[in-house]
Amino acid sequence: MLKHAVLPPSLLFFPRHPSLPGAGASSVVPFSQQRQWRRQRCQNNRDNNNKVRRAVSSLLEQPTFVIESRRVTGLLTIGGVFEPMETTQSGESLRRPALQLILLSDDLDQTGWEKKTEAALCYEPKKGTGSITYEVSFSVPANFGEIGAVVVRNELDIELFLNDIVLMIDGDNSVPLLFDCKSWLHPKFVRVFFSSNKSYLPSKTPAGLVGLRQHELHILRGSGTGERKKFERIYDYDVYNDLGNPDSDPGLARPVLEDWVVVSDRKSEQRSATVYVPRDEGFSKVKQETLGSVIHKLLPSVETALVDSQMGFPSFTAIDELFNQGFPLPLQDTTHTFRTIVPRLVKATTASAKNVLLFEQPEMIDRDKFSWLKDEEFSRQTLAGFNPLSIQLVTEFPLVSKLDPSIYGPPESLITAELIEREIKGVMTVDEALEQKKLFILDYHDLLLPFVHKVRELEDSTLYASRTLFFLSPESTLLPIAIELTRPASPKQPQWRQVFTPCWDATGAWLWRLAKAHVAVHDSGYHQLVSHWLRTHCCVEPYVIATNRQLSQMHPIYRLMHPYFRYTMEINAFARATLINANGIIEQTFSLGKYSMELSSAAYDKLWRFDMEALPADLIRRGMAVEDPEAEHGLRLTIDDYPYAQDGLLIWSAIEQWVADYVGHYYPSPADVAADSELQSWWTEVRTKGHADKQHEPWWPSLNTQADLVRILTTIIWVASGHHAAVNFGQYPFAGYFPNRPSIARAKMPVEDAKEDDLAAFQKKPEAALLRCFPSVIQATKVMATLDVLSDHSPDEEYLGKDAEAAWTKNPVVYAAFERFNCRLREIEAIIEGRNADPTLKNRCGAGIVPYQLLRPFSEPGVTGMGVPNSISI
Repeated sequence: MLKHAVLPPSLLFFPRHPSLPGAGASSVVPFSQQRQWRRQRCQNNRDNNNKVRRAVSSLLEQPTFVIESRRVTGLLTIGGVFEPMETTQSGESLRRPALQLILLSDDLDQTGWEKKTEAALCYEPKKGTGSITYEVSFSVPANFGEIGAVVVRNELDIELFLNDIVLMIDGDNSVPLLFDCKSWLHPKFVRVFFSSNKSYLPSKTPAGLVGLRQHELHILRGSGTGERKKFERIYDYDVYNDLGNPDSDPGLARPVLEDWVVVSDRKSEQRSATVYVPRDEGFSKVKQETLGSVIHKLLPSVETALVDSQMGFPSFTAIDELFNQGFPLPLQDTTHTFRTIVPRLVKATTASAKNVLLFEQPEMIDRDKFSWLKDEEFSRQTLAGFNPLSIQLVTEFPLVSKLDPSIYGPPESLITAELIEREIKGVMTVDEALEQKKLFILDYHDLLLPFVHKVRELEDSTLYASRTLFFLSPESTLLPIAIELTRPASPKQPQWRQVFTPCWDATGAWLWRLAKAHVAVHDSGYHQLVSHWLRTHCCVEPYVIATNRQLSQMHPIYRLMHPYFRYTMEINAFARATLINANGIIEQTFSLGKYSMELSSAAYDKLWRFDMEALPADLIRRGMAVEDPEAEHGLRLTIDDYPYAQDGLLIWSAIEQWVADYVGHYYPSPADVAADSELQSWWTEVRTKGHADKQHEPWWPSLNTQADLVRILTTIIWVASGHHAAVNFGQYPFAGYFPNRPSIARAKMPVEDAKEDDLAAFQKKPEAALLRCFPSVIQATKVMATLDVLSDHSPDEEYLGKDAEAAWTKNPVVYAAFERFNCRLREIEAIIEGRNADPTLKNRCGAGIVPYQLLRPFSEPGVTGMGVPNSISI
């Protein structure tokens, strides 16, 4: 359990002291002084619950004098699409007083206190679909000013989800005031919500809301000590010290990833049954049930049916049976729930009415059953598969390792100029190929080599470092020409390495297939641990935390970024509890095993830079594009038919324009950006706390102008939306048939330190060597079921540019900009559809080829292989 401060959840109002400069005006009393008042006021309140009751009672007892008043009617929606309203534990309906509300003015009274109305109670619910709507009324003084906030107290003994509050003022024809809450209300606790109709920069905050604005941020930050409670809203940072579980088994000890340096200390690990996440970050009910059913019930059910965890598939026919006949589930009493929640995975057989785990065949296998064996598909997927972020241009030759040769052996690759020229049939020299940008590589050599011997010590697993070289054809397709596999030297064995090439003889052809299988394993591991987990889930979480700690909920940039962070902390907590934890699904089924998070940490240290997470910068870094002012998006692609880059740049440019329009509305000049105290604190915290180990790197962008802010925000939104969609929703479509992208290699190459009997067995039945290399039955079924649910779009998915946030609709300028964003994304859908039908684009159109749709913006629910959600929510 993370340890942070425990603050009383009471709501305290801070007066402007009349003797202080700026009293009653828009200037702010120093926060240190406010903190002193707060400590003095709370000094004698030891019990947290008493603090809540006393603060609320004090608030409600203060009289409001109404000489001339207006009536304000409010509608509150509880539940909505997130959580249906329930009865109390005693079965009573919620018709008794459920909520107390107080309206707050955006102005101060003559003594410097916040203006407020008398409390109003919610009693009678109106009927609603999946929700309950309460009606409440207030008497508001004529000199009250504009309503800026609502204080809400949950009077029930159960937790409620407050969707929104709408206020209508009698005699006022203006737009109703909306408070887009979407928050959980803990029993007897008080919350404050700011109007969604207007957003304010810190310097422009109305006087009556200044104290509340700062106090809310103080609550969200906490004080950095204490143990978090489930209902709290505190956002803070901590190291990943809960992945291991040495108390239950010494073999489950894992290093603490602190400042991305491996620190081995068993005592620092503290494993909890749950991982704290601020309450409002929690999953919807449907998403929670789907993930929980698969990970906590379905997979253990499958595991009980297999006695031998190392049992492999005896034939490819046995693999096909996973899609044709299914895998019998032993726990029949629970499968009705499975069939309801995950109908794609669990089905009833018609003959026996028993339930089976039956996988749906991925489209690529349905279109071409043998596509996974083909060199052209192996190459195509580097540009249009589920990991199109590793392919890079070869700019220097010979290929040389940067690792210490005294430890890892000679740095020069065995892939020579003579070998390359032989494989490309002498059409050009290597120098000419470099000059014409014809050579590309998947380079997993330096990242994997330090882990090879560690992984080989694990049971039933092996690993190599690899380099895979490709040649660019005139049709913009890649031809694989060489694979180098390396095992470094050890005290017991010398270095082993060998280059494999496409062959026309039987033995060479099978060795080539096996070498491709090992590279596919490396690509799968890098995809999952670096392209996916590290570069999206892991590195976006600090942005979520910093945004909630430093940007008020009435800040325009908070309201811009909030939808792009939905569910990210919760899915990461889920991953820490079940996927990346010690002996979790990743460790059980991927080649890096117990070293998986160490590899992610090493990749972060060597490769991650914020300025390179922008799509254009990433393409340029990998040599896949160059700057060209005359080209669309200002970039000229090195490979014209690069589907991920082609479609990604459309999405990137649309996001950039939307952000530029939004930022330009709230920040007319660079001075406004520099003067925004909350914004500057946010960017400082992203660097110094969110990425503390890299805070002094020179590549961090400055934040001085509108253009700086646009590039920073566009990068974050791209990573959370387009980047994540490109590497997430193709997992089952490309790896659901696991021979295409196996997650683990269990057998080494037959020619590595080969004995005569081993070579004879390989030559007698080479197919058996490939099957032994593949994951075991239990590993394959676990990965396939997990990838299926992780590739699924939830029914409540929110797609990029599809629906405007409530706060955006209240501002005509912002809403018009969003509408342009929405229209552009619909145009992009049509452009992508047209590209996928173009026979000249051979990486996305052809016989048996699955069209590239991972960056097609919108999707229906389910495993569709398309759709770009706002956020990392799965």
